[in-house]
Amino acid sequence: MAEEVILVDAHDQELGLMEKMEAHRQGLLHRAFSVFVLNEKGELMVQQRAAEKYHSGGLWTNTCCSHPRAGESAEEAAHRRLQEEMGFDCPLQKVLEFTYRAELDKGMIEHEYDHLFIGSYNQEPSLNPEEAMAWKWMRIEDLSADIQDHPERYTAWFKIIWKQFEAYVISQA
Repeated sequence: MAEEVILVDAHDQELGLMEKMEAHRQGLLHRAFSVFVLNEKGELMVQQRAAEKYHSGGLWTNTCCSHPRAGESAEEAAHRRLQEEMGFDCPLQKVLEFTYRAELDKGMIEHEYDHLFIGSYNQEPSLNPEEAMAWKWMRIEDLSADIQDHPERYTAWFKIIWKQFEAYVISQA
């Protein structure tokens, strides 16, 4: 069965469903979520996408991200995908909502109304090799510098979301 995404307007109001790949080819706005998991040292768990992914394979990105299914809240989907991709679950807090658009490889376009969740976890994940090929903890300062110095290592959406995350962290300090 083809996976579908929830098409939304600029206020996250549902407009209908569309097959995921088609929505990404057309660049239509759809609901998504991103998860940033931090440890007790304040380091972020990042994952390297599996090389075989349908786009952005082998690039580093946030802990987990995907799309809710019909009838599923963004938070429910975030917990589901965290388990499916990284092999664990943890408490999550939604901190931001925003829209972004990013052109990707293979003719794909991410145009998403994103719900950003932050979680806390101190153990090692158990990666699903179809989703992620590696992971690591990174200090926020080191990650900021590496994104600045080597943007080609990171997914297009992560670089956009990272700016939102940094602004949120600074506003909370």
